[in-house]
Amino acid sequence: MEHTSPRPRPREITEAELGFKPQPPVAWLAPSVLAATGVKSLVATVFGSYSDKRELQGSLPANVHRFEEGDELWLDFVADLGDGFDATYSIASLLAAESITLPGELSLPRGRLLVMGGDQVYPSASTETYEDRSKGVYRAALPTAEAPRPRLFALPGNHDWYDGLTAFLRVFGQQRTIGGWQTEQSRSYFAIELPHRWWLYAIDTQFDDYVDAPQLEYFRTAAEDLREGDGVILCTPAPSWVVAGSGGEAKGYDTIEFFEREILRPHGANIRMMLSGDQHHYARYAEEGGGEVQRITCGTGGAYLAATHQLPEKLTLPPPTSRIFWSGERRTSRLAGRYPSTVDSKRLSLGIIRLPWRNRGFATLMAGVHFVLFLAFALGLVITSGRERASAITEVPAWTPAVLCSVLLIVGTVNFARLGLPDRRARAGLVAGVLHGLAHLGIAFGWLFVVQWLYLDVLGRGVGSDWLVIVIAVVVTPALLGFVGSELTALYLLLAGRFGINLNEVFAGQSISDRKGFLRMRVGADGDLTIYPIKVHTVAREWVPDPDGAPSDPWLRPATPLAPELIEEPIRVTRLPNA
Repeated sequence: MEHTSPRPRPREITEAELGFKPQPPVAWLAPSVLAATGVKSLVATVFGSYSDKRELQGSLPANVHRFEEGDELWLDFVADLGDGFDATYSIASLLAAESITLPGELSLPRGRLLVMGGDQVYPSASTETYEDRSKGVYRAALPTAEAPRPRLFALPGNHDWYDGLTAFLRVFGQQRTIGGWQTEQSRSYFAIELPHRWWLYAIDTQFDDYVDAPQLEYFRTAAEDLREGDGVILCTPAPSWVVAGSGGEAKGYDTIEFFEREILRPHGANIRMMLSGDQHHYARYAEEGGGEVQRITCGTGGAYLAATHQLPEKLTLPPPTSRIFWSGERRTSRLAGRYPSTVDSKRLSLGIIRLPWRNRGFATLMAGVHFVLFLAFALGLVITSGRERASAITEVPAWTPAVLCSVLLIVGTVNFARLGLPDRRARAGLVAGVLHGLAHLGIAFGWLFVVQWLYLDVLGRGVGSDWLVIVIAVVVTPALLGFVGSELTALYLLLAGRFGINLNEVFAGQSISDRKGFLRMRVGADGDLTIYPIKVHTVAREWVPDPDGAPSDPWLRPATPLAPELIEEPIRVTRLPNA
């Protein structure tokens, strides 16, 4: 177990002083990010099954982690955290504080256990990005801590998997410290025994939503300590219950059903809470009928905010589409809490209209696309114009570049529209994508005829006019159509989002840093679990170094103090159903 001396406290907010480079929010629709993330995602998906590091983890220590019995235990959950510095550090500083005070003088002590629920880094994993976007940030928030140190466990999300889990295991799987937090796990999944007969199980489903054989064996061994009536908090990389319970793909939730049936039910234990990140909002579904299983998504640790206004109001689980045989009664869960609110989420979606200003990389992409389209169409027009009779022999080669570019554009917009769409909505994605692509082609054609009109009817032919048209084509076209194309895409996203298409991109394109949060939980002496969902409506954006602070004080303090508050009233979960 490694213990390192704390780094000297910084006097300036620089990479040299901090030991890491504070990062801006990821510009998700920028071409460089789209290309790099897409390639790594493709490689990880294609080759992941052939080099699944979970299969190799069977040789690593299979420890079941435990907390000693006591009156109570406080624990924290945060997910989707390794994005922009301001949002990530705002949440990290609250998690690191010895206690936080909420309105009404409610004081909540720091958790002795911190669980990170996935996507600890964006846009893709590497040792450097972990250092800059999560590890270094959390070290700055809690440089050191007195023994016993708070313990830290992490579950990988899809972005952690993009390098095959190599960097994740280096950061979280070698029992090292991250500032004042002590990591303990050696695998990408874990089981933790909590006081008063509560357990926390975190399963790693990689990309395929299945649990590998060494992982199943680990949990079978851990489950030997379960007793009849024990309560289980199950952490998963993604909230598969939302998609499955609203009529979508059931594969991910089938894994949960299989895990519960094979590992937990034989010992009489009950899943009392399902917990995940992945979706960058807070959403709680409460089961009806007395079971009161809580299913919570809390992916507000630092990544861009996601919408809540199109969340399904109720879920039916297990879903009828499940491949797992189910002889019992299906239960309904209703949406009991969300953040941001429906009204706020709808209002925030309108901000995508500012896409060219918020994401200049995407505007650059649109400039390049429309410049190529303009050249392709102009080539066909120049070659074929002025001919009294044009044959197919001359027409086809002249317009071939324009046709190819048009087809590629339509294919691209269709694939863009189908991002995240279930197969049952493939036709809707096709229609939306084709209409989006045709709109861009219309702009390209329209601008071409404007330039032709300027040349023939306004400027007149001549050397000066020729050079002016060249300037318009080379300079004005990408600048103007880059802006217009971006605004057209923003308008498309705004309209398509109302039908549940590209809704994630409506918010990803804005990189909203505010409205973040985490969960603070207490296992009480009475055996009940109390959940405190905490939000920060506005994150800090100006920081002041604290070079003379105590060793455990945060290196940086917000110029304006953060104002945490409850998202909703605390949620009480009993260990036994119907208790």
